[in-house]
Amino acid sequence: MSTEEPQDDSPEEEDLQYFVRIGGADLDGTKTVERSLSELDGIGTRTARLVAEKADVDRNATFGLLDEEDIDAVVDIAENLEDHVPSWMTNRQNDFFTGETTHLVGTDVNEKRRHDINRMKIIESYKGVRHKRGQKVRGQRTKSTGRSEGTIGVNVEEIREEMEDDEGGDDE
Repeated sequence: MSTEEPQDDSPEEEDLQYFVRIGGADLDGTKTVERSLSELDGIGTRTARLVAEKADVDRNATFGLLDEEDIDAVVDIAENLEDHVPSWMTNRQNDFFTGETTHLVGTDVNEKRRHDINRMKIIESYKGVRHKRGQKVRGQRTKSTGRSEGTIGVNVEEIREEMEDDEGGDDE
């Protein structure tokens, strides 16, 4: 057994960024550009492919091994996506308060969604009332599903337990 350590340190492993920060979220640098971007809220696989194409980056390249300029280009396009895609492809068209068309990424998606639901509850729109009651909002069937009160009908297990308790009490 030799005392020398194997020198298998490739330059790829030294330059690898394990985390890339976009929109308040850390993306995995060990995955491909497309897969890593699609894990971010607000960006799906189609949008991730488009971001990689607009940044002139190979979508199958490992995200953490890209040059700083390439990573910065991907981050810039992902954060300012409304400037690079048609308006029908954005996820926030004609905002209620500003009227602008934007594309939200990361934690902003969940924050805006909560604000929208709270606004609907305050003005007591139909959807807001359904949200308040905890009922289904988008017209789904509610006769037999979406029940939150527990068991409706006969609970056989509970009856068996009561019968066993009654029989056990009579023997003593």
